[in-house]
Amino acid sequence: MSNKLLLILSILSLFFLSFIIKENTQSSSVSTTKAKKIYAEYCASCHGEKMEAFVDRGWKYGKTKEAIIASITKGSADFGMPAYKDIIKPKHIDKIAELMVDYIKNVDQYKLTEKPASNIFKSEGMVVSLDTIATELSSPWGFVQLPGGNYLITDKTGFLYLVDQNRNKTVIKNTPNVLAEGQGGLLDIELHPDYAKNGWLYISYSKFKMEEKVKLSTTAIIRAKIKDNALTEIQEIFEALPYTRTRHHYGSKLMFDDKGYLFFSVGERGKENEFPQNTITDNGKIHRLLDDGAIPKDNPFVNDVNNKGSIYSYGHRNPQGLVFDKKTGTIWEHEHGPRGGDELNIIRKGANYGWPVITYGINYNGKPISDISKKEGMEQPEFYWTPSIAPCGMAIVSGDKYPAWKGNIMTGSLRFRFLNMTVLKDNKVIKQEILLPNIGRVRNVKMGNDGFLYVSVESPGMIFRLIPQ
Repeated sequence: MSNKLLLILSILSLFFLSFIIKENTQSSSVSTTKAKKIYAEYCASCHGEKMEAFVDRGWKYGKTKEAIIASITKGSADFGMPAYKDIIKPKHIDKIAELMVDYIKNVDQYKLTEKPASNIFKSEGMVVSLDTIATELSSPWGFVQLPGGNYLITDKTGFLYLVDQNRNKTVIKNTPNVLAEGQGGLLDIELHPDYAKNGWLYISYSKFKMEEKVKLSTTAIIRAKIKDNALTEIQEIFEALPYTRTRHHYGSKLMFDDKGYLFFSVGERGKENEFPQNTITDNGKIHRLLDDGAIPKDNPFVNDVNNKGSIYSYGHRNPQGLVFDKKTGTIWEHEHGPRGGDELNIIRKGANYGWPVITYGINYNGKPISDISKKEGMEQPEFYWTPSIAPCGMAIVSGDKYPAWKGNIMTGSLRFRFLNMTVLKDNKVIKQEILLPNIGRVRNVKMGNDGFLYVSVESPGMIFRLIPQ
């Protein structure tokens, strides 16, 4: 072979090598922004605007990168999924699949399989042990600690228990007749800020009625006192209208602020297209009342006969956490999203929180609910969980018993069975940490009057006090 031919072959080899390197470099350098833009153009109309919401779903053909590349490339005609091999470049399909695998890992981080080995749990800054204060419950929903140290606990099945310092349970009689079906039952409980003087307590529950042989239900609130282990002086101070046939999304969280106003949540009852954006209805809202049930004169819609005067904010789905931060004067709320998009919000007077016009989640069948997650005039969450953790219960750590946790938000996870700590700085979320992994379906989290943090779980129903070590 001549030197000239060898030179030509060497040049051709270098050319092809440089071409391959260039192609590989281009493929590896495809930006996340570019991949998301392509996803938005071709995929979002069916799978939702947020790629990370799409991954919280079942995967028919597998969730490895290779399987996702094959699904995008070849499509699935039986399910209406077109093949994109001639539309999207392979390097872009590769990047989209890579991002999806990363998001799937984010989903899997919550799937905790290891059972607790003891009653001692370690976090980044604290070690706590669990002190059991109540057992043999079904679904302990609401919790308060009385001034003397005893506890009042609502069970969703319809029972209200008084638990004393020796762990003895007494049933409090004369409680409301509740619809203990689906997500309904005897729900939250809260004490009046001056309970030690006036004895008023507040209970939310699922109230029902028969109409043309159909059982309808709603969220209602009573206030009452306890005498001789029974409720007395019972007054209904709120009844959400309209009633519905559904058995879910009652909301029902109760909270007092430092001015003595009663705030509470009412879910949209699964009627997202009828109630949350409609301020003539009570559902899908945060409400504010005076302690006797009267409507404050400065509520945002009080002077408009076409709106419900008790409404404080609207556009909510199913708020299951509501707490007042005494230090900052902030009202924090969290609510269940659909599949993805559980929200952590700061509640502002008269504000619209967007459901279902904007959302970071998708429907349970994998299809989008809305093609936008932001809109002018609608509030953005301070933080959102994807995948959904099913947040329930909420407390802001105060006092001096948990110095490493002080000022942070504690939230229970029903879905993944842990306690979530959202770390705040200047009312902004900077990180989160999983506490008490696999403890059980955490239904409620509450600060007690004694400065301890309390957590309730379901199946079996128990309540624990967290003791710093």
